[in-house]
Amino acid sequence: MNFNPRLLAIMGICAFASCSNTTNGGSKDANGVTFKVLDPANMDSSVSPRDNFFMYANGTWLKKNPIPASETRWGSFNTLEENNIKMLHELLDAATAKKDAKQGSADQKVGDFYRSSMDTVAIEKAGISPLNPWLKRIDDIKTSEDLIKEIVKQHSEGIGSVFSFYVSPDDKNVTKQICQLYQSGIGMPDRDFYFNIDNRTVKIREAYKMYINKVFNLMGADDFTAAKNAAAILNLETALAKASMTRVEMRDPYKLYNKFNLAGLSKTTPNMDWNKIFTQLGIKGEDSLIVGQPLFLAEVSKQLKATPIDAWKVYLKFHLVNGMAAFLSKNFDNARFEFYGKTVRGQQEQKERWKRMLKVVDGSVGELLGQMYVDKTFKPEAKKRMLDLVNNLQKTYGDRIMRLDWMSDATKQKAMGKLNTFIKKIGYPDKWKDYSKLDVVGNDFVKNVIAASAFEYNYNISRLGKPVDRTEWGMTPPTVNAYYNPAFNEIVFPAGILQYPFFSDQADDAVNYGGIGGVIGHEMTHGFDDQGCQYDQEGNLKNWWTPEDAKKFAAKTGMVVDQFNAYTVLDTVHVNGQLTLGENLADLGGLAIAYEAFKKTKQGQSNEKIDGFTPDQRFFLSWAQVWRAATRDEEMFSRIKTDPHSPNLWRCNGPLSNMVEFYNAFGIKSGDKMYRPDSLRAKVW
Repeated sequence: MNFNPRLLAIMGICAFASCSNTTNGGSKDANGVTFKVLDPANMDSSVSPRDNFFMYANGTWLKKNPIPASETRWGSFNTLEENNIKMLHELLDAATAKKDAKQGSADQKVGDFYRSSMDTVAIEKAGISPLNPWLKRIDDIKTSEDLIKEIVKQHSEGIGSVFSFYVSPDDKNVTKQICQLYQSGIGMPDRDFYFNIDNRTVKIREAYKMYINKVFNLMGADDFTAAKNAAAILNLETALAKASMTRVEMRDPYKLYNKFNLAGLSKTTPNMDWNKIFTQLGIKGEDSLIVGQPLFLAEVSKQLKATPIDAWKVYLKFHLVNGMAAFLSKNFDNARFEFYGKTVRGQQEQKERWKRMLKVVDGSVGELLGQMYVDKTFKPEAKKRMLDLVNNLQKTYGDRIMRLDWMSDATKQKAMGKLNTFIKKIGYPDKWKDYSKLDVVGNDFVKNVIAASAFEYNYNISRLGKPVDRTEWGMTPPTVNAYYNPAFNEIVFPAGILQYPFFSDQADDAVNYGGIGGVIGHEMTHGFDDQGCQYDQEGNLKNWWTPEDAKKFAAKTGMVVDQFNAYTVLDTVHVNGQLTLGENLADLGGLAIAYEAFKKTKQGQSNEKIDGFTPDQRFFLSWAQVWRAATRDEEMFSRIKTDPHSPNLWRCNGPLSNMVEFYNAFGIKSGDKMYRPDSLRAKVW
């Protein structure tokens, strides 16, 4: 399901959990090997918990587990994903081995998709030839009208560039699906990479130019022509980047809600006739759409005339090949990796092919693979246990809302209405996606990728004019992630993330509440972060706050912005407190809610120690274990520019430094590095 990009507040982790009163601190993995769910051997006693709790809780593990060459960061989240994909690998191998699978069955489609992706002999032999029909179409462009037709046709095939086009609920009327346009069209990770002049950004910009050169060399161009093409592409992309909103600007959903009828948008973009474009997109009976960034689209219209046709043609060729490079022969795949993997993210070597292709299959026919996955790993009783814990956290959140001293009764009632109408999705969809119209073959990988892209486009277009289906999921069941979607007012926990280290059915409550509890609370808090709080309980973009309460909320969130702005990540590079505000609020709220819910359990009300730690100490150590990870400098720099999540160290320590309960558990006092004066401690939800 393609959600509106401005709606999803997606975090990096979550998990499955149930309450347990086990007190031995041990658990068994899938092979029956006993391990500690909270192992003191992972801790670094040379670091004081009063100075750096993240390193105190995780330091020894980090020393013993360096980042693998194929990864850009490594921690709890990655080790869980590694275990998860081993199971998926077995499922893919089993599906591939079924040579007599019934045509159209899940085994046939999943098996043939994976088989074609691993047929490197055929892929190498084909080289770039699978893209020849598209490259020829681009070569045949003669006029501006031809150019627009090609851009639109590629979108109808699910492989479009220049701008982003999708179907999603109308922010102010979420019962109706509507066409939406969003800025896109650039090849570097963010608009700022085209303008910033610090050494790291300049290095990336130069490497991007060389990557474009390389792509055209591989397509047969000489060095002079490749360099000329690269310059033309960078000029065009720089113009598009200049007209693009910053990531911080895009945190305001009202700025992104710009509704036009087709005639009105055509006036704003005089070189684009949207009645014609909608006809070419196969859209009928729709007269309006939402544009996230009208100035960006106006610049696209301007460049359709201002930029020479030949420059547009090389731009389209590059973005076609760049987007498909991972599915082509090694020379294209490796060239892409050298830039996006090595230069931008610091990755030293490619992941094994089967791991990369597994992701492609999951992204293309994920709910078919997901059915196999949940049948093997996720049972109905596990879904019920998770729901029980979610309900417990939800009740605790409600108790906290009603005790707030800064919110009026009128706004509290609206907040409770929103909280109590959360849609809760756990494990897997109740209704699976229908892939009957998608044909998959076993001997043509690129054909399958493009067919899946076109299928997804047609699937989305088919929803126009129909009631919004709130049963749809935005992630596949094997996904190791979770999200809150304000349009549906829902919290979603795929089966892939619902396991250790975030939950173990043999762990004590302190570990489960500090792990999965904090994550569930995080997703709930997204409904009330600086973006989510602007949507009502029905999912509509609509103010439900009194002016005075909104003012008080802004003051409290401003404290969180200031706190995270002060964290230095790399030499002079700081966390962007405004960009990461929503995730930081969710971490802060999630941890506080989980702690209060934990204190209602038998263990939470006791003082019984395990491995020398009190229940409260184990709760906070479990929270720290969730965020255990090391990150390469290149990846860190890229994430600071593009990721709405703060780096793991500060996701761990930042919220803790605002909680007096943490101070009491570890004896934090004035003068300690983890200490923040009470006047600077953020207290929101």
